[in-house]
Amino acid sequence: MPPPPGRPMGAPPYPGPGWTGHPQAPVWAPRPPTPRTSFLGARWPGPKKATGRAAPLAVLAGAVGSAVFVPLGRVGVGWFLGWLTLTVAVVLAVRAKTADLPRADRLIRAGWAAAALALMAVPAFRNAWWLVTFCVLGALGCATLAIIGGRLVRSILFGLVATPFAALRGLPWVRRHVTTSASAATVSKVTVSVVATVVVLVVFGSLLASADAAFSEALGSLVPETDMGSVFSWVFLAVVGGLIAVAAVYTIAAPPDLSTVDKSGERRIGLLEWAPAIGALVLLFAGFVVVQFTVLFGGQRHVQRVAGLSYAEYARSGFWQLLFVTLLTVAVLGGVGRWARRERPVERVLLRVLLGLISALSVVIVASALSRMWTYQKVYSFTGERIFVMAFEMLLGTVFLMIILAGVRFKGRWIPGTTVALAVAMLLGLAVLNPEDYVARRNTLRYEQTGKIDAWYLRALSADATPSLAKLPDPVRRCTLSWIADDLAEPDPWYAWNLGRQRARKALEEVGPQAVGGPKDCRRADQFDLPKTRSPR
Repeated sequence: MPPPPGRPMGAPPYPGPGWTGHPQAPVWAPRPPTPRTSFLGARWPGPKKATGRAAPLAVLAGAVGSAVFVPLGRVGVGWFLGWLTLTVAVVLAVRAKTADLPRADRLIRAGWAAAALALMAVPAFRNAWWLVTFCVLGALGCATLAIIGGRLVRSILFGLVATPFAALRGLPWVRRHVTTSASAATVSKVTVSVVATVVVLVVFGSLLASADAAFSEALGSLVPETDMGSVFSWVFLAVVGGLIAVAAVYTIAAPPDLSTVDKSGERRIGLLEWAPAIGALVLLFAGFVVVQFTVLFGGQRHVQRVAGLSYAEYARSGFWQLLFVTLLTVAVLGGVGRWARRERPVERVLLRVLLGLISALSVVIVASALSRMWTYQKVYSFTGERIFVMAFEMLLGTVFLMIILAGVRFKGRWIPGTTVALAVAMLLGLAVLNPEDYVARRNTLRYEQTGKIDAWYLRALSADATPSLAKLPDPVRRCTLSWIADDLAEPDPWYAWNLGRQRARKALEEVGPQAVGGPKDCRRADQFDLPKTRSPR
């Protein structure tokens, strides 16, 4: 018999007991599937509305500022001006959104933004490419912390990945600000006007510049030369600056929830699993430290008798291995501190003692590595790269001291952010030191004391070292100034002004053109160099 109308198939014909007098079993009905929410949907849904002009104007300012100010081919004050324009535009666009953040969070993010500006100011004062590169990368890292706001290791790493992703994810959101605005027609008219103005200036400016040499020179001091390479550079810089602005305004308007990123991991490693390995590592480090003190008090004779090496060769042979050991030790301490169990008192005591001993012994290993590199540079030559790795090793030694301090109360959540801040301080300290000028001064002093100098290396230094190199006697001076003179032959436009190059030009003017040589002078200067095979360039 078919069921009555309106009654679902399979339902009992009437409530109550069945034909046998027993209660009827409930009819099975499929449950609707529970919707799965992705991480983006649950933790980073993004802004809901796209209204106003602040976001598009910030993106436009970031793109124009980067294209106009940043000298892509060389370092200069334009790097700072372009970044300052982008920062101010973003701050003005999101100032209402940051009011919802806690005061401490706002201050921390403002500090990271200020650190990024300070690092971007380095290209205006220093010309060493490796130092400028690290400072620019450090500024981008500080910018991600100012935008995302991570504090622990995983959230900091998450910010490095999420910020570029936000730049692409936020493009449709920024576009909706323009298309849904009541003044969309006005924006279109302004865009057409700007394009027409640029075309008119380029066409008529080129014709007038070609008609009069004086006008061409005056125009060239204000506007850089225009060719396909320059146009490509401007487009590239505009795209990069605009994407950075998109990432900033989009993320700050609706920041991701980092609670799941920074949640504490399960402590699943027991005492029997980690204590023997860490204890053996403590004994190994202790034995190494004892030998280091023996070398320290035994001096060169002890090293020559035991190792069969000169003291400088002994110093050079172990620095890079010790640097790698230091990095591995930081990783081991971080892993054990995160996953080792500490419910029982014996687990907490052993964790404090063993990790504290490893950290203390690692500080001695760091001191040994620094001593080795310093000794090697005094005997042979100083280089900017060696100065940098020494500064990095000192940073790692400071991390071990922070681990010891955090182990007292098992509270180390402040270590990742502090480490990044110390890395920023390290880069700014190197910029103040002017490492390539310091290297030139140290090698000049070594030449006066020993008559040996690595002239081939010194001539590859940047303009930062020129004032010190100009004080060397010939033919070493003629060799070391041969490359930098070619680099400084053409004047810099205003947006590429750099203090290091300005000081270098002044030093070259003081010594005169006769103090600048070429490959022949470097072959003559090679008699003062270390015994090695060189190919003159």
